[in-house]
Amino acid sequence: MATFEIKMPKLGESITEGTIMTWSVKVGDVINEDDILFEVSTAKVSAEIPSPVAGKILQILFNEGDTVAVGTVVAIVQLEGDSEEETSEVAESTTSKEEAPAQSTPPVKNEKSEEARWHSPIVLQIAQEAQLSKEELDSIPGTGYEGRLSKKDIKTYVEHKKKGTQPVATATVAPQKAVSVESTLVPQPKPATVSQPVASESKPAPAAPVIPVSDGDEVVEMDFVRRIIADHMVMSKQVSPHVTTVVEVDVTKLVRWRERNKESFQRREGISLTYMPAIVEAVTKSLAEYPYVNASVDGYRMILKKKINVGVAVSLNDGNLIVPVIHNADKLSLSGLAGSIDTLAAKARANKLSPDDIQGGTFTITNFGTFKNIIGTPIINQPQVAILGVGYIEKKPAVVETPEGDTIAIRHKMYLSLSYDHRIVNGAMGGAFLRRIADYLENWNG
Repeated sequence: MATFEIKMPKLGESITEGTIMTWSVKVGDVINEDDILFEVSTAKVSAEIPSPVAGKILQILFNEGDTVAVGTVVAIVQLEGDSEEETSEVAESTTSKEEAPAQSTPPVKNEKSEEARWHSPIVLQIAQEAQLSKEELDSIPGTGYEGRLSKKDIKTYVEHKKKGTQPVATATVAPQKAVSVESTLVPQPKPATVSQPVASESKPAPAAPVIPVSDGDEVVEMDFVRRIIADHMVMSKQVSPHVTTVVEVDVTKLVRWRERNKESFQRREGISLTYMPAIVEAVTKSLAEYPYVNASVDGYRMILKKKINVGVAVSLNDGNLIVPVIHNADKLSLSGLAGSIDTLAAKARANKLSPDDIQGGTFTITNFGTFKNIIGTPIINQPQVAILGVGYIEKKPAVVETPEGDTIAIRHKMYLSLSYDHRIVNGAMGGAFLRRIADYLENWNG
């Protein structure tokens, strides 16, 4: 009987595992190619995973809520055309093969003890509910990918601790505490190893403020995606020393150009002409001139990215944000950029983004001007080193120089704000880069 293994896909750079949120199929279901099998959430994105083949669901190997390493088989599909008898025989054979190794596989030790340890959101949630300190959490041995803690590992640990049977770690000082998903960007010192048991010096973990809940207050739990965003933002502030620079831009020429061309563009391309394609084009040209802004930091190494892949933040219907990526944005025409932006935004709001659509970004743009906000200080999208905030365009009186002298005129103005990583981008570079974007927009001719 021919079968096909459905594996946990890799949904982004540095992603090593995903949590199965819901199954859309059950054992025995007949499926077509591209039918949705399950929804998976990772530290960067949630996505629906389609089937690459048609057939019948023979086995589902993990439950909803399980966190699974990338590349692990999560389901088995009997391909079309196979008989029922062969299906039952292979199902029994596969089940016995699956169960045997699971009982004898020894825990995998973390070989990367000198690096900060990352934990999935569900592990962090269980640890928080059990009131485990970061040091205690990092000392728990894991059986997951590269020694990471699985949901089963931490649940087992918490149960043993409640029963008072949890052994005390003695041989090695616990690894340095994790910063978050991209913590490998910051090298950590190697832990000291001792030959005698380590005396327990219990330093109390920083206490979170106690938030009073009054009568009438509504307590709303964060959803899975919002928890990931929260963790990612905290991590970014811990990893990168943020600096924000702001410039006011006269975009009158850009506004008039759009007014002249928006109707013909709509007829020709079938989509609305917004300001974002022009902004992305100005950014790509500026990144080509300032390669240290199109980069990442790895310890004391600066990695200058060859490709210019621009992410544009999209607001979703549930209030969360996602950042689809325009790959090789510097190679696209203005019409190509407009088409890519429109397509990615539509896919994002329909929850149809593929893994390729959200990975590989080297620079991010967030447009809070959509909400008529004029200035913001955005947080860097790790492992990038800069993010551009785009403010609302509004009419303002301004002094304009003319051959006859200065005069007051109505101009279209906006603020651009650049948050950047001061480890690699200093104030002079950040200011010059931002000014270069402004120059392109102020002298826009399409």
